[in-house]
Amino acid sequence: MSIFVVGVNHKTAPVSIREQLAFSPEKLSEALQSAKSLVTENLILSTCNRTELYAASTEPVDLNALTEWLAAFHHMPAKAISPYLFAYHEEQAVQHALRVACGLDSLVLGEPQILGQLKTALQAADSANTTGQQINRLMQHAFSTAKRVRSQTSIGSNPVSVAFAAVNLAKQIFTRLEEQTALLVGAGETIELVGRHLATHNIGKVIIANRNAERATKLAKNYQGTGIALTDIKDYLPKADIVISSTASPLPVIGKGMVERSLKLRKHRPMFMVDIAIPRDIEPEVGRLDDVYLYTVDDLQSVIDENIQSRREAAMQAEIMVEEEVKQFMAWRRAQERMGIIREYRQQNEVLRDEVLEKAHKILQNKSPEEALNFLANTLTNKLAHAPTQAMHQAAKSGDHELLDKARLLFNLTDE
Repeated sequence: MSIFVVGVNHKTAPVSIREQLAFSPEKLSEALQSAKSLVTENLILSTCNRTELYAASTEPVDLNALTEWLAAFHHMPAKAISPYLFAYHEEQAVQHALRVACGLDSLVLGEPQILGQLKTALQAADSANTTGQQINRLMQHAFSTAKRVRSQTSIGSNPVSVAFAAVNLAKQIFTRLEEQTALLVGAGETIELVGRHLATHNIGKVIIANRNAERATKLAKNYQGTGIALTDIKDYLPKADIVISSTASPLPVIGKGMVERSLKLRKHRPMFMVDIAIPRDIEPEVGRLDDVYLYTVDDLQSVIDENIQSRREAAMQAEIMVEEEVKQFMAWRRAQERMGIIREYRQQNEVLRDEVLEKAHKILQNKSPEEALNFLANTLTNKLAHAPTQAMHQAAKSGDHELLDKARLLFNLTDE
């Protein structure tokens, strides 16, 4: 049985192609069943950055047929997607699966979300009854490899996005975010991502300020928070332990005077502020105030650059681990392919045993148990040893020392 991977990802296809080839959750089961007409086992991984078919087949697989299937399922001409498709077979396919699970093939190096997405894809394939021994074993091996990489390298320990870096800094200043209030200024993608990261750290309270108060309220509901207009910031700023701002305003929305008044009302409890906006949302003079920790996007970028380099170094270690794990998986597959020989050998010996045992039972009817046991022991030994002895005798005559050395290893014989 062969293993292979076919698909597109952020390296091979633009988003305009990837979005057309994505499988919605509602269509995934249908797609899995449909693909089973071409392969023996299959799993489909579909995310914003990749659509990949992991498959195993007892019969040779025609890549053109798979391309036609993928295109037809999405109502596209095959020639529109074929330039963007990649295909990996056997060892390369195994290596790709392990690299994907470890975040080594991700847009953001080392990101952990892909592992959860791969596990969800396996659950979907299992529910659709389209997996088997090969794909199940490959996925479990990929998961264990990812766990090894996470535990033995620092590939996922350092933030590499502005939003993640901002929240990570906040956590360094306030050990328990559960007791803090965060004021997020803006309602774009960056602020939304900041909100998600804060939520994973169980932030105590979230306030979101935006020019459009309705938009702020809608976003704040995701975190059981409060939405306000930009004009209301002065009233809510004294409550904020953490302020992260990212708007498109041409002028600062938080001035030095506003922060000074807030600090007095807070009785000079410290404030952590991050200005991600360009141009800046927070007046630079705020950074000179006591009890204020103000970081700009440039400050965060230096942290991110260091962390990206750290991840690259960790990725080099991870690639070595992946190579080791690929060899282990391929060794397991080779062993599986040879299981037929082992089964045949055992069956052959069992047939000999049954034949000799039947004759021994007949001897017992007319002769003593001792004679029957002697017959059983001698005859069974001779029959089991006959074929190997003959092969070794022939090897000795022909000078086939390699076969004799292997026989010594196989039968656990001494050098003598």
